[in-house]
Amino acid sequence: MAELLDDHPTLSTVPAAAGELAPPEPPSPLDETARARAILAAQPVTEGHAGLPSSLDPEDLPPVRAAEAGAQLWSLLVEADEGIIGTLRRIDAVRALVAACPEDLRLAYTTSEMAHARNCGRVAALLGPVGWTALGGSAATLRAYHALGVRAVNLTGFDRFARDAVREMNRIGLAVDLSGADQDTVRRTLAVTRAPALLTRAAPEETPDDVLRLLGANGAVCMVTVTDDTAAVADVLDRVRAGAGAHCAGVSHTTDPDTGYVPLFAELLRRGWTAQELVGLAHANVTRALRETEFLARTNRIRPAAA
Repeated sequence: MAELLDDHPTLSTVPAAAGELAPPEPPSPLDETARARAILAAQPVTEGHAGLPSSLDPEDLPPVRAAEAGAQLWSLLVEADEGIIGTLRRIDAVRALVAACPEDLRLAYTTSEMAHARNCGRVAALLGPVGWTALGGSAATLRAYHALGVRAVNLTGFDRFARDAVREMNRIGLAVDLSGADQDTVRRTLAVTRAPALLTRAAPEETPDDVLRLLGANGAVCMVTVTDDTAAVADVLDRVRAGAGAHCAGVSHTTDPDTGYVPLFAELLRRGWTAQELVGLAHANVTRALRETEFLARTNRIRPAAA
C-alpha cells in the first residue's frame, strides 16, 4: 500500500535511457536584427523617391537599390526651364529603363498592379511625382500626365489654380505630393484635398506639431530618407509616430543601398515599434494612401472635368 502512495517520477524527471536522445532545447527568441530581416523579407519597402540613373548604359542596369525594395515612385522632377518637354522626356526615359530591365522592374499604375509585380518577383515602378511648374498652369496638362500613367504631382505653392488642381487630382486619381511645400501651403492643401497626401521627401523634424496633427487626420504619409545615421532617422520616425501616428510613417529612399533597411527596422523594434507598425512603414501606409486616392477617383467619375 505504501508503494501506491509513493511519488513516482514524472516523464520530465526520468533520465534518458542509454542511447536515447534528450528532448531538444526550446529555440531562443530572435534578436531584433533577425526579426527586422524577417519582416522585410515578407514585406518589402515602397520607396517614395527613386532617381533616374544618369545614363541607361546596359552595364549599369538595373539601377542599384536596396535589396528590400519592392516598389518605387520614380521622380519626374525637372528644372523649371525644362517644363513640359523635359517632363515628357523623363517619362520616356523611365519607360525605357523599365523595358531594359524586364526581369527586375515592372510598370505599375494601380495598387493591384503593385502587388502583382511584387508577387512576380519584380520591383513595381510608379511614375511620379511630376513637378508643379511642369503643369504650365493647365488642368488639361494635368489630365494628360494622368493618361500617360503619372500617379503623383508635387504641389509647392497654393493659389486659385492649385486649389482647383487639387480637386481635379482627387477626381481623376492623382496623389498630391507636398514635399518641399511651405507650411501654409500644406495647411491650405489639407483643407481642400479629400484624399491622403504624400510627402515623398518629408522633413518631419522641420514640421510644426499642428501640421503633423493635420497630416495625421488626413492620413498623409511622411516618407523619410534613410541615412547611415540610424539613430537620427529613428528619432525622426518617432516624431512622426508621436505627432501624426504610426499610420503616417513611410520611407523615401536610402542613401546606402548596400546596407538597406534592416538596421533601421531593428532599431525601431528596440524602441518599441510593433511588427504591424513596421509593415505600415515598409509599404502598407503608402499603399493605403494610394488605394484611397484610387477609390475616391472611382466614386467621382460622374463629376464633370475642370476647365
